Amino acid sequence: MKVLQILPELNSGGVERGTLEVADFLVKHGHEALVVSGGGRQVGDLEALGAKHIKMPVHKKSMGSLFQVKRFRKLLEDEKPDILHIRSRVPGWIAYLAWKKMDPSTRPRLVSTVHGFYSVNKYSAVMTKGERVIGVSESIRDYIVWNYPRTDARKISVIHRGVSAREFPFGYEAPPEWRAEWNSLHPRLSGKRLLLLSGRITRWKGQIDFIRVVAGLKAKGSDIHGLIVGETHPKKKAFEAELIQLAEQLGVNDDITFLGHRRDMKELISIAGIVYSLSLDPEAFGRVSLEALAIGKPVIGYAHGGVREQLEQIFPDGLVKPGDVALAIDRSAGILENSPRPSSIGDFTLERMLSSTMGVYADVLGQAKKLE
Repeated sequence: MKVLQILPELNSGGVERGTLEVADFLVKHGHEALVVSGGGRQVGDLEALGAKHIKMPVHKKSMGSLFQVKRFRKLLEDEKPDILHIRSRVPGWIAYLAWKKMDPSTRPRLVSTVHGFYSVNKYSAVMTKGERVIGVSESIRDYIVWNYPRTDARKISVIHRGVSAREFPFGYEAPPEWRAEWNSLHPRLSGKRLLLLSGRITRWKGQIDFIRVVAGLKAKGSDIHGLIVGETHPKKKAFEAELIQLAEQLGVNDDITFLGHRRDMKELISIAGIVYSLSLDPEAFGRVSLEALAIGKPVIGYAHGGVREQLEQIFPDGLVKPGDVALAIDRSAGILENSPRPSSIGDFTLERMLSSTMGVYADVLGQAKKLE
């Protein structure tokens, strides 16, 4: 089987991570994995897995991107993949328009994954055009059925994202050399209970509520420190400044550290007392929360989207009504005092995610053979 995945770029994010995981699984099982993107810092990681990367400017949100349709159709004709898997809207339109003009008897089978609660319009509708559509949570499936009623619900498969027990083993502890470096860089955090929120620095990711949680816990006398992980786009510098000002107003500017983009999330999670998911809008899934649960860390998350689905099954004590900062503070205080821990992530495993994805590929190829 030869599978071509297409996405905007290969930088950080859940879409990128999932793309690499599928490519790795394909190669390890004797298949061919191709990825088309505009490039990025994870291209080397992809190629190290044995997959092939093809760089094309499929990431630009402009009408000019449509000039790539003809070139991409030629690529499909040359590479002859069995599966074309679209993972984002701009490259999705390029791929779909190229695919639609090909001979139905010889073109690849089309699979799409809906990774988020996109704005509801014709532009986003391309993500429902796959012959099979994957939703990354039950919440996403409901979003598709409700907002795109012309989409046949029978072609939607819910495949929760998953994490590897080998990569995120229960009880994981950061290696001594990492801890030594961390302690040398952050000596004033020694002995404090660390609270962690990860996400791009943008208003809907919940950094404001997190700072308020830190302030509330400090007011209760908790010896804690908040860590905010996530890169700040140049256009979001004003919001970052707003967060710093809020911390100063609440008297916790010395109790919050902005760490920027990090590649050592597992180690950071391992030293955290609590990991948070306080997104104001529902997360389509929520990878960091699941990674934390996998290694046995308590997670406090707003009860909507994919994070709600995780916590309902794995750690219901962490569920908080969206926007209820007071309850989040109380739940945090209880966890810090009693140290409850999740024990298993159940079916939210990487192995199940990948085998289910391969099942979708096999199913759509099988349907194609029946039509021949």
